[in-house]
Amino acid sequence: MCPSQPSGESDSAPALLITCEHAANAVPARWAPLFESPAARRALDSHRGWDPGAASLARALRPQSRAPLVRRSLGEGGCLLGTATRLLVELNRSPDHPQFWSEFTRGLPPAEKAAVFREIYAPFRRAALREIRRLCIAANGPVFHLSVHSFTPELDGETRDADIGLLYDPARPLEVRWADAWDAALRSLAPEWRIRRNFPYAGTDDGHVTHLRTLFSPDAYAGMELEVNQSLLTDTAQRAAVGDRLRRALPAAVPLAGN
Repeated sequence: MCPSQPSGESDSAPALLITCEHAANAVPARWAPLFESPAARRALDSHRGWDPGAASLARALRPQSRAPLVRRSLGEGGCLLGTATRLLVELNRSPDHPQFWSEFTRGLPPAEKAAVFREIYAPFRRAALREIRRLCIAANGPVFHLSVHSFTPELDGETRDADIGLLYDPARPLEVRWADAWDAALRSLAPEWRIRRNFPYAGTDDGHVTHLRTLFSPDAYAGMELEVNQSLLTDTAQRAAVGDRLRRALPAAVPLAGN
């Protein structure tokens, strides 16, 4: 557990970790035969296989430092990317969640499931937890964790009427202040964006951030999921423009949230 910190106590720069659970739709060679069918290939290339554009946003949003973008160990100001498709194992779900295994992996023998967990899921979750604990010790104030995602503009025939979703727990005051501040900064920089709170999902649904809230006190850890409509991320120029606006608004939001 991080030590509890009274809000506003710190004058130091906020500690920020960025993760992207659905950064890739890659399949490690060991499990490639599971995804050789046309149906599996289509699923991999769709929003079910990954969050298109999310990795680029995570890179754009990471704190400006000389630290490299790394996969399994984090330097100061690092950013953690998932390296395998969510159809192999769902990094943003708990092991008992119905979507933890997809239809392509649900029937794997127990030994193979254990190998996927050991080689893909556990290293990602451990790396994030290790970095948050390190930041808790190093920072004189709360740790902010941003989990970056993108969402398909239409799901099951329903159009999602939002460009940006900010997902947080309304019962955690530090997260509310963070959402308020980032929302205000984004509306100033991008007034045409449709920004919604806890949309297209509830911020308290099962996920990586939700799990971490159970490990850290509300004034020591603030977690938020950023959801960006994939219609804003269709090409390199669009992704760069969206990332630039989000990055410019984020520094104003994080310090305000800690006040």
